[in-house]
Amino acid sequence: MKTEELARKIRISSLKMCHDAKASHIGSCLSCADILAVLYNEILKPEDKLIVSKGHCAAAVYSALYESGKGRIGKNCIKRPDLDYYSKNGGMLGGHVSYGVAGVEFSTGSLGHGLPVACGMALANRKQRVFCLMGDGETNEGSVWEAARFASEQKLDNLIVIIDNNKLQSFSKCNDKLNEKFDSFGWHIKVTSGHNIDRLKHTFMNLKEHHLHKPICVICYTVKGKGVSFMESNLDFHYKYPDDEQLKQALEELK
Repeated sequence: MKTEELARKIRISSLKMCHDAKASHIGSCLSCADILAVLYNEILKPEDKLIVSKGHCAAAVYSALYESGKGRIGKNCIKRPDLDYYSKNGGMLGGHVSYGVAGVEFSTGSLGHGLPVACGMALANRKQRVFCLMGDGETNEGSVWEAARFASEQKLDNLIVIIDNNKLQSFSKCNDKLNEKFDSFGWHIKVTSGHNIDRLKHTFMNLKEHHLHKPICVICYTVKGKGVSFMESNLDFHYKYPDDEQLKQALEELK
């Protein structure tokens, strides 16, 4: 499957899941769909680890795991009916990313926890790459910067943080100086579009060209609600789910 098609399927599946479950965070799911598609379809090797620290984008993660085939292998693999029971009583897939589901490395949702765990994984095995996908609003958590300092001091150049920089958090806009902050903590910074498949692929495939012995932060400029016109940059859809008419319009736009 082409990566562009995988991203489209992630968006469609996430919309249906949030609609059916009357669940929040569709805007956050749509903003990281292209990033997840590139990672699962083009970048991640079997030995790599991915921590999705912005665990509220669970619908997108489960969709990506299912559609890419990465979550259909082994114990607690994801089947199509599991997506239909997303965030419902008796279903396997909760409203935040949960360990125990095939392809999920760590339970997340309490923001600021993913990066410290990723640091531990990277320190424990410097021969494996550890990716950590975070939201920009998540960087308000102090534990993020404690972990950022630790990673720099330990020269964890096998650690790659990816920031879904959609500039919106639950109730307001986000600070847009993350490149300066991570640079001041001794990280190597890369900046790219979070919706251009080719640029994302090129960025992730050329992470170590300078061999700086620094952890890497890839800041991806994204749009919350990307792909659905009335959801783009609309703060309402951090918590609001699409109703029947909105779902119909959104799916029509994604054809």
